This record gives sequence, C-alpha cells and structure tokens, in this order.
Amino acid sequence: MRIALFATCLADTLFPEAVKATVRLLERLGHQVTFPGAQTCCGQMHVNTGYQRDALPLVRHYADTFEPYDVIVAPSGSCVGSIRHQHAMVARNFDDEPLAVRAEAVAERTYELSELLVDVLDIDDVGAYFPHRVTYHPTCHSLRMLRVGEKPLRLLRNVRGIDLVELPDADQCCGFGGTFAVKNADTSTAMLADKMRNVLGTRAEVCTAGDSSCLMHIGGGLSRLKTGVRTLHLAQILAATESDGEPVLT
Repeated sequence: MRIALFATCLADTLFPEAVKATVRLLERLGHQVTFPGAQTCCGQMHVNTGYQRDALPLVRHYADTFEPYDVIVAPSGSCVGSIRHQHAMVARNFDDEPLAVRAEAVAERTYELSELLVDVLDIDDVGAYFPHRVTYHPTCHSLRMLRVGEKPLRLLRNVRGIDLVELPDADQCCGFGGTFAVKNADTSTAMLADKMRNVLGTRAEVCTAGDSSCLMHIGGGLSRLKTGVRTLHLAQILAATESDGEPVLT
C-alpha cells in the first residue's frame, strides 16, 4: 500500500524521531511511504485560538496536498482529530461548500498511526521488541475525538519483551492542551502533577503516547523532578526490533 505521511509541525520541528520511526515501521511491514514536500500545518493552532480565517488557507492547502493519496497517516491523534473535526467546519463557516466536501473526503482517508495499523492494515502485532517496563497515556484527542480505544494497547501488548503496566486514571488529561498550559498555568501544573504521580506509581521506565505534545508536557515534568522516567512516542516502540538495538529514550 502506498501511504502518504503527514509529519505535523511539532514532530517535524522538535520530535523527528517519531516521524522517522513511523516510516521505518510501515516500510518494515512492506508499505511504500511518501512524504509530500508541500505539506504545512493542519491549522489546529489557529482554530483553537480563534483565528479560523487564518486557518482557512491551511485547510485548503492540506486538501490540495493530500487529495491525490488513498491513505494518509500522522503520528498524532491531535492533528488527525483537527483534520477530521475542524477542516470541513472551517470551510463551511466561510461559505466554501466545495472545499468542505473536499476536506471531508481527505479527512476520511487520514488516520492516526494505531488506527491505520489496526483498522486499515488489520495488524496488531508489528514484530516489535522493547524490553522495558512501559505505561501508556491515552491522549485526549485520540481518546475522545478519534475514539481509538484499545488499539494502541493491542499493539503494545504484542511487543516482545515489554512489561506493559496499566496507568491509573489513564483517561485523565495531562494538562497540556496547547495554549491551555500557557493561559491556565496553575491548573495545567496541577493536572500534570496528578498525571506524573500516576506514572511514577506504575514504576515504569517509559511513558508512551500517540502525541508528542502530551509527551513533551509529561516528559518535561518528569525530567525537572529528575525521576529517571523517560517518554517515547508509540511509533518508536513499535518500530524497535531486536536487531535494531535500543531506541533513543528522550
């Protein structure tokens, strides 16, 4: 299957290893991955902060860039959630029904990584090897907007060598929420403290998730406390094999 990769801004700028791991994983599974060079931001930041008019060109550009592809994958439940739930809405808010129809069609073919693997490729064992104690944080957008449910956990349970431990109150937000963490710093910090306490209670070596944004927030807190617990994107665990050696834990 020929798959188009949407890297997302945050992963491209700060967490490229998650993007590289997505490519390695899919190529190992026998699929050709194409990176459309014209891709830019999906516009989520603009929509979420009230700048829908500025998001409109980005919605159009996403449709223009990815319309030729049958399947699009992104290592981010947050960005895929925006594409599915905001793109057509933005177009309709500015009376551009043709763009809304195009946006809906492209959004239907855009998948978060675990969705692509389980729902489209019908795989829940990717042949990964990761001999560490791991806990999984289901990010808000993947959990509530995309409703990925158990898909990431199904994939993780089939990783060789892993000691997967359940995260208490896993469905609780980590407190990031983009600009929420800036505008409501005290509340965000309190939510992060709860999340870190639960992560540390599992005695996991690694906390994983499907969104680099949440991992950045959680990982920053764990690092400042010098806990020794590290964060790693789901794609990096799934891409790891015994012959590859240890992935870099960040």
